[in-house]
Amino acid sequence: MIVLGIETSCDETGVALYKAGSGLLAQRLYSQIPIHAPYGGVVPELASRDHIRKLLPMVEATLEESGIGGKDLAGVAYTAGPGLIGALLVGATVAEGLAFGWGIPAIAVHHMEAHLLAVMLEDPAPRFPFIALLVSGGHTMLVDVSAPGAYRVLGQTLDDAAGEAFDKTAKLLGLPYPGGPALAELASRGRPDVFDFPRPMLKRPGLDFSFSGLKTAVMLAVRHAAAHQPLDESTRADIAKSFEQAVVDTLVAKAMRAIDMTGYGVLVVAGGVGANQSLRAALQAKAGTHGAEVFYPRPEFCTDNGAMVAHAGLWRLRAGHVSSGQVIARPRWELDELPAMTAV
Repeated sequence: MIVLGIETSCDETGVALYKAGSGLLAQRLYSQIPIHAPYGGVVPELASRDHIRKLLPMVEATLEESGIGGKDLAGVAYTAGPGLIGALLVGATVAEGLAFGWGIPAIAVHHMEAHLLAVMLEDPAPRFPFIALLVSGGHTMLVDVSAPGAYRVLGQTLDDAAGEAFDKTAKLLGLPYPGGPALAELASRGRPDVFDFPRPMLKRPGLDFSFSGLKTAVMLAVRHAAAHQPLDESTRADIAKSFEQAVVDTLVAKAMRAIDMTGYGVLVVAGGVGANQSLRAALQAKAGTHGAEVFYPRPEFCTDNGAMVAHAGLWRLRAGHVSSGQVIARPRWELDELPAMTAV
């Protein structure tokens, strides 16, 4: 069983082939960073147009590289949501059209489920049940994963996602787009205790997150520091590190709270922010004191990619969850709406 995966939820065009029992056969990824960098963020219309230009040639090249024809496939999986509606529609219409032409099923994949299951591409893979910490530019949530497809959201952000807070803080510090990696690099040269930023909602019960107040605190600190003299590199690095530490402390504390609450001994971290090295080090150190192991996808599978979509599509295909031939694109889609996979 070989599945073609297509990812177009935001500003990366991803295509991959995944084979049951053999793993990843081929993949291609194109990033639109140069297109959106002048605007300091993703421009939805430009993202959609570039997916249109890039997607079919990438599919053709991936199939040619692997020597596989369309009719050799068991299905075509595509990200159906959540994401930018125009970008989603590009991938969805191409995938449904290819599946119809080849006479094979199309599989509509939930973007966050693909991130969550990407850790299963690794060896060793975690066992079920586990807690998943999903942290990206658009989402921050803790999920009880009792079995494949059986998800219960324990807590999520009430405003900004962690990745969004990284990007906005980077912009305040004059860093280039995309801001998250640039801020992490700057933070590596800073001190974590120079600025006393809040750890949002840690004193409240529950597992929800909020990062808007932290973002505001950083903005005020930047304005106050810049009012006396232009921000030098040392001050910017200290602000970046103090901000990063506040986010890391918050994510780690809530993740450990979820581990203690459920009694699970496994934590999976996925999404773009999951590649942050400070977060990984802190979670690794803290998990041991709570009797838990931490698992991550490799960094290239933390950000959006076609491999995770092909892989998740195979799981759904095995469970018989294929589309009816209609194009599915859902800019908003709750993870716990998904049906459990009773036969995988």
